[in-house]
Amino acid sequence: MMEKIWAPWRSKYILVKDQEEGCILCNRIKQEKDTENYILHRSKSCFIIMNIFPYNNGHLMVTPYKHTTLFDDLKIEEGADLFATLTLSLKILKESFHPDGFNVGMNLGRVAGAGINDHFHIHVVPRWNGDTNFMPVLTDTKILSVSLNETYKLLREALKELL
Repeated sequence: MMEKIWAPWRSKYILVKDQEEGCILCNRIKQEKDTENYILHRSKSCFIIMNIFPYNNGHLMVTPYKHTTLFDDLKIEEGADLFATLTLSLKILKESFHPDGFNVGMNLGRVAGAGINDHFHIHVVPRWNGDTNFMPVLTDTKILSVSLNETYKLLREALKELL
């Protein structure tokens, strides 16, 4: 029997009627409003941005500046920077939230589950023992114990200590 992952709190993301023009990730990086857009860090060829529809507190995305759908479109230097930045994202999450583990993943293409299909990114989701419970199933409610703004502040503080 196939198991299903139930994430009803993400319905706001799925049911958005007014999709913005262009690529959401390209738009965010061009705006240079890092705090408002929850951009934590910019490196030479990529950036770390918080997912505003998180699966867990601290859900991050590591994203190249290059607008591409495929990881293999990146130059070797861009891929190296991407993985160095991924490592940094893990460190700041460990420093800030002390998770028991992580889910790190790439969804390459809509059929593979990419919600933002036109711009490649890596998801980093901190996990804790017992971080799932009955609330999403019974009440269509996901409990996030820390707000996006507070999460951003905590992660920025950890980043300052690491850089």
